[in-house]
Amino acid sequence: MSGEGDNCSLGDGVVMGSNSKDVGSNSNTFVRADKIDFKSWDLQLEKHLSRVWSRDREVGGGGPTKKEEWEIDLAKLDIRNVIAHGTYGTVYKGSYDGQDVAVKVLDWGEDGLATAAETAALRSSFQQEVAVWHKLDHPNVTKFIGASMGTSNLKIPSKSTSSDVHNSPPSRACCVVVEYLTGGTLKKYLIRNSRKKLAFKIVVQLALDLSRGLNYLHSKKIVHRDVKTENMLLDINRTLKIADFGVARVEAQNPRDMTGETGTLGYMAPEVLDGKPYNRKCDVYSFGICLWEIYCCDMPYPDLSFAEVSSAVVRQNLRPDVPRCCPSPFASIMRKCWDGNPEKRPEMDEVVRLLEAIDTSKGGGMIPEDQAGGCFCFTAGRGP
Repeated sequence: MSGEGDNCSLGDGVVMGSNSKDVGSNSNTFVRADKIDFKSWDLQLEKHLSRVWSRDREVGGGGPTKKEEWEIDLAKLDIRNVIAHGTYGTVYKGSYDGQDVAVKVLDWGEDGLATAAETAALRSSFQQEVAVWHKLDHPNVTKFIGASMGTSNLKIPSKSTSSDVHNSPPSRACCVVVEYLTGGTLKKYLIRNSRKKLAFKIVVQLALDLSRGLNYLHSKKIVHRDVKTENMLLDINRTLKIADFGVARVEAQNPRDMTGETGTLGYMAPEVLDGKPYNRKCDVYSFGICLWEIYCCDMPYPDLSFAEVSSAVVRQNLRPDVPRCCPSPFASIMRKCWDGNPEKRPEMDEVVRLLEAIDTSKGGGMIPEDQAGGCFCFTAGRGP
C-alpha cells in the first residue's frame, strides 16, 4: 500500500467476487455479488453469523473458533496512524509480525443505516474475496497478508492526544492486511514527472509490470474492473503492483452476469459505459488508457466533463491523442487495447509479449534521452 494519503484505499466495498456455490447454491456459475437475490437467504445467514460471532465473543475468542488459513493473529498486529478513509472503513499504517503493513478496518452495518441483508451480503462477499486473494502470489500484485472477520479485539489508535488510549472499533469489525508500499501511487509518480516526462525504458518497464500483473489476475479468472494509475502502487525499487480490488470480481463464466457502470470515467470501456455485458477485456481497454498516461505523464481528456467523455467514448470513438514521437510499436499496442470492439482487443499475455519485444535502447520517450527539448507534438485526429 501507499503512504500517500487518499490514494491508499484497498477499495470501497472490498468485494471481489461471489460464487453462488459458496453461498448456498449448487450452481457453479460465478455471479456478481450485487446481483444475487439475497432476500431468500440473507436474513438467515445474518442470524447464523450473529450467533457464531456472539458465541465467540462470549468465550473471549474474538473470532471464529476454527481459524481459516488466511486469518491473522491479532496479537501480532499493531495499528498506528490513519492513511485514508473510505466508504466502508478506514485504512491505517501499522505492522504485523514486524513487517510494515496497511490495514483496512471495515465497519459495515454498524452505522445503523445498513439492513441486516445488506450487512450479510457485504460480509459474505468480503469473505469470498479474502478466500481468493490470499491465494494470489505475483510480484506485480499487492501481497495479501491476512484478514480477520468479526473481531472486537482490534486496538485502534485514538484521536486524542494520548497515544496510549485506544478507540473501540465496531463490535464485529472486519479488517484486511496487505503489504505497505513506500513508493506511493503510480498516479502521483506520473504527476511528479509531468514536466520532465519519463525515459522510454521506464515507460516500458512500468507498462510491463502492469501488463504482467493483469495477465496473472486474468489467468485466475479475476477481472479488476477499475484499472487506473491511482490503483497501482510502487515499491522502493519502482516495481509496480496492482492494488485496490474494491470492485474486482471473480470473472463470470457468462459475461451477461457482469453488467453495470463500474470503474472510473476516462478509463472505462465503451461496453461498460453503455451498460452492456462485459468480461476481462474491459481491463484491457483501461490498460490501453494507462499506457497513454504513463507515456505522456498527463491526464486523458483534461478539458472534457465526465458526461462529455462518457458520450464521446461510446458514440464518437473518442480516445486520447497519441504523440507523433511515440514509437509505432508502443502506439500500436495502445490502439489495439482500446479498440471499441472487445473481441478485437488482445489478451494480456499477448500484450506482455508485444511489450517485451520493444527495443528501448534508442530512446523514444516524450523527452528523447539525447535531446534537451521534448516531444510535445500530438496527432491531429482523435480515435484509434
